[in-house]
Amino acid sequence: MLHSMTGFGKSSITSEIGDTLIEIKSLNSKTFDLNLNTHVFYKSIENEIRSLISSKLQRGKVELKLSLSSDEPTSYLNKNIIENYVKDLKSVVKLDDTELLKIAVKLPEAFTKHSLEISETQKKNILLQIENACLELIKFRIQEGSALESDLLHQISCIEKHLSEICNLSPKRKEEIKEKLINNLNELDIEINNDRFEQELIYYLEKLDINEEIVRLENHLNFFKASIKSEDIAKGKKLNFISQEIGREINTIGSKANHSLIQKHVVEMKDSLEKIKEQLLNVL
Repeated sequence: MLHSMTGFGKSSITSEIGDTLIEIKSLNSKTFDLNLNTHVFYKSIENEIRSLISSKLQRGKVELKLSLSSDEPTSYLNKNIIENYVKDLKSVVKLDDTELLKIAVKLPEAFTKHSLEISETQKKNILLQIENACLELIKFRIQEGSALESDLLHQISCIEKHLSEICNLSPKRKEEIKEKLINNLNELDIEINNDRFEQELIYYLEKLDINEEIVRLENHLNFFKASIKSEDIAKGKKLNFISQEIGREINTIGSKANHSLIQKHVVEMKDSLEKIKEQLLNVL
């Protein structure tokens, strides 16, 4: 079963500090690229979060958003300091208490930030919910991967169909080339050494022979299908390598074909291969 690199998962948890929402999404990428957008309360455990996500999601551009809605104040007034500010300001300017208070709260140390420390229980619970979000994302990836697998196998089937047609045309092609060369020589009306001609003809036809390329291409196609069905989860890179080998054999067949109908089948195979390469960009 193929896994896509595209996915989305979410989870939430309610605790004494408030409601936490976890959202995680992933897109295709050549490597594992993680971006964290976490509430300040969870900054101290970002290393644990990174380690957890990297162990669950092997590849892709991943973004985690961790938001906290809390009724607990993040800062409080330093009343004594503000009262002293107001007292000192009264000796400088003549303003009512409301205006003086507006000035005082903007001065240094008027507010003190409330220190929030995450407990071991809170850390354990949030990591568990992040893991649940990752598992939901993986389910999404599997669903997307199933659609990718169906399309890839369809394109491989198309290549196999055109390759079969080429196999049928290949023997006739040799006879046509041989007949064409003989007719061209006859039109020249010159005397030739038949033994030498046969030697040169065999050499020429060997250069145009595509049987080896056909066999290798068949093997690559079978290897591609077997790799899709393998138990490995991350196999996008492997499939990409195989598709490159498939492309080399198709190109060689096209360059050696010297036959219009075979060339048409080569073009169709290249079209299917390009669709395969495009889809593989999103395979884990």
